[in-house]
Parts: sequence; C-alpha cells; structure tokens
Amino acid sequence: MGVTFAMKSWIRNTARMAAGFAGAVFGLLVLLGTGAALAGTGQPSPWQINLQGAASPVMESIHSFHFFLLVIIVAVVLLVLVLLIVVMVKFNEKANPVPSRTTHNTLIEVVWTVVPVLILVAIAIPSFRLLFLQLDLPKADLTVKVTGHQWYWSYEYPDNGAFAFDSMMVQTADLQPGQPRLLAVDNEVVVPVNKVIRIQVTAADVIHSFALPSFGVKIDALPGRLNESWFQATKEGVYYGQCSELCGKDHAFMPIAIRVVSEADFASWVEEAKQKFAAVDAPAPQVAQIEPAAGVAISAR
Repeated sequence: MGVTFAMKSWIRNTARMAAGFAGAVFGLLVLLGTGAALAGTGQPSPWQINLQGAASPVMESIHSFHFFLLVIIVAVVLLVLVLLIVVMVKFNEKANPVPSRTTHNTLIEVVWTVVPVLILVAIAIPSFRLLFLQLDLPKADLTVKVTGHQWYWSYEYPDNGAFAFDSMMVQTADLQPGQPRLLAVDNEVVVPVNKVIRIQVTAADVIHSFALPSFGVKIDALPGRLNESWFQATKEGVYYGQCSELCGKDHAFMPIAIRVVSEADFASWVEEAKQKFAAVDAPAPQVAQIEPAAGVAISAR
C-alpha cells in the first residue's frame, strides 16, 4: 500500500513538473515572439537571451530561421515529455500488472523513421535558402577591404580613392561618454544606409574572423586568401562586432565598429577621410646596434 501511494505521488509530482516546464517554455516563446527578450541592436545587452536585433536582410532571415527552429525543438521536447508521462501512467506496475511481450510494431517503426526525416527536410529547405542568401553576393554599391592583424583591423576603400586606415580599440581610460568598453575604436568604418556593401576579408598574419552579429556577418580572415561577404544596413547607427577566432593573446581586444550614415554624410566623410588618411612616406628603417661579442662589432638592420 505504501509503495503504491509513493508511486502515485511520484507520478503526480512528475506531471506537475512537466506542466510547469511546459508553461515556462510557452512563456519564453511568447517573449521571443513579441520581441521582449531580444538583445539590443548593434551591441550586446545585459541579460540578453536571444540574438542581437536585426539591421540587415540577412540577419532578419537568421531571426526567422532561429525562431522556426525553436518552435520545432520545443515541439519535439514536449512530444517526448508527453510520451514519457503516458508510459509512466499507463504502463506502471499497478495499471499494467502483466506487461506486453510485443517486440515489433510496424506502424510505430515507420512513424519514428518517417517523422524525423520530414522534420529534417522541413529544416533543410529554409536552411539552404539562408545559406544562398548569405553566399550569393548581389551587385555591390561599395567595396570595403578588411585585413586582420594581431590585434587590430585595417580597412581600405578601393572605390573611393583607395585610402586606408587602421582601427584599434579605445582603451578604457580614454573612453568617451556613450562608447562601450572593449568595443569602441579610434577609427570607425563608415558606410551609407540601404546600400549593398561588399567586404573582402583577408589576414596579414594568423587566422582571424570578421563578425558583426546585427548584420548576420561572420567570415574567416585567412592569410593569403581573399574571402567575400556582404551586408545591407537598413538602419543608421553604430554597430559593433569582434574577432571570433582565437588569434592570440589579445584576441578579445580587436573589436569592429561600423557607423551607418546617410548618403550625404557618407560623401562628406569620404572627402574628409581622403585628407585624414592620405598616404605618407614610410619611415626610414632603424638600425639596431647589438652588443659586440668577442671583439666583433655587429649591426642588424
């Protein structure tokens, strides 16, 4: 009698836990669906539980695909949970004292083979569409070449006078009001809003990764190789990213900052940048004197 009562209590507690879990999942889906739990756009937010806000067509598609996958995952988890509860309630020792010795069931075997295949197909179709959107570069309005260094980025504008500049992280002591720590840079990339920007990415030393969450961009920067990606910023503002490859001791200190402005402001900035980042003669190489050994004078260039 005591064992039976304990079993009933265990089943009851399990059912309550399952109901609570289902309610929590439903509440999470409601939050995600209404956008209440989205992270800020352009940079991380405290306590974020979802992707950064979308500021490009690619990132909007990533958001849609992410939510689609979340619905499928939750549905699968709830189905398995319901099946476990049914098994515990219907096939416990009291309700089913004489267990079945069935070893095969053709219908069940067909279902548990076909349903996962259909789920994977349903996931594959939008996944391939998203990959095609990311990798099929449209006609570009502007090209920016990105080169990763240990540990900073340099940028070139071949379509606007071929000027170039380095972009380094602003130290904490030098931050201005409104600049985020470990993300602000001294020279921001500037691009016009609603224009297709092609980025050509490479590296000068080791493997880096150019990543901008709000644009849905993440592409490796490889020495000796030129990779391409694109984005089309739909909102003005400043958007931050970071190197997403473990590239050395200062890997976490080479942020990316892209300022999206109007076409008129971009044209003005280009004219200023041509003067600010005008090419200068390289400094003369320094000759380092090495302490002579055994009476021999040595110099290294």
